[in-house]
Amino acid sequence: MTRELVLDTETTGLDHEHGHRIIEIGIVELDNHLPTGNYFHYYLNPERDSDKRAQEVHGLSREFLKNKPKFSEIADEFMNYLSDSKIIIHNASFDVGFLNAELTRCNMKKLNEDKIIDTIVLAKKKFIGQSVSLDSLCKKFNIDLTGREIHGAMKDAKLLASVYLELIGGRQSKLDFDIMNDKTSSAEENHLFNLDEYYRNMGIKKVKHFNINEDDYKLHLKCIQTIKNSIWEKIND
Repeated sequence: MTRELVLDTETTGLDHEHGHRIIEIGIVELDNHLPTGNYFHYYLNPERDSDKRAQEVHGLSREFLKNKPKFSEIADEFMNYLSDSKIIIHNASFDVGFLNAELTRCNMKKLNEDKIIDTIVLAKKKFIGQSVSLDSLCKKFNIDLTGREIHGAMKDAKLLASVYLELIGGRQSKLDFDIMNDKTSSAEENHLFNLDEYYRNMGIKKVKHFNINEDDYKLHLKCIQTIKNSIWEKIND
């Protein structure tokens, strides 16, 4: 198992050294570059107001957050969830700075930065001289940005997971972490196997939709049974 965690935060402002705090943490778990469906998500009470500009970005009011747990109350759970996995972050210095400030307040050990992969660094190598914001990268890779007028840690972690997989090799299957209600009547009429439905049944969801011939699919299943240590066996476990 190659476990990776795609992480994003929302904060009350831009500078933790001036007392700004984390108000949301979202983490998506990947195993061998596939979403497991496991995640970590909390809204947090920062015990302070957000800057006006920050609140315009995330839309989370102090009133909404006042009954949410404080970071200190979820800190142990957070660190246990991270374990020793690699952590994927976009513009890692920002999120890591805030997370380490919160951990320091709890008298806990800071994050191991050797475990952190910054997708901005990856993107700058691939798109030299171009914008590498999360929005820009999603557009470059045709990843759906619907609903991102207001940012959210879980929303952005899911988008970043798709971006990360493109950056490390352009996986042919784009990820879709939302529940899809696709109609498959045309596939049924043509006796075609619906690959999206197959992936959904395994907890893997896709953005693009493909149909394959049922006979070809059966031949595929027969062939992969002959492959030693097949990745398909790991996916189906």
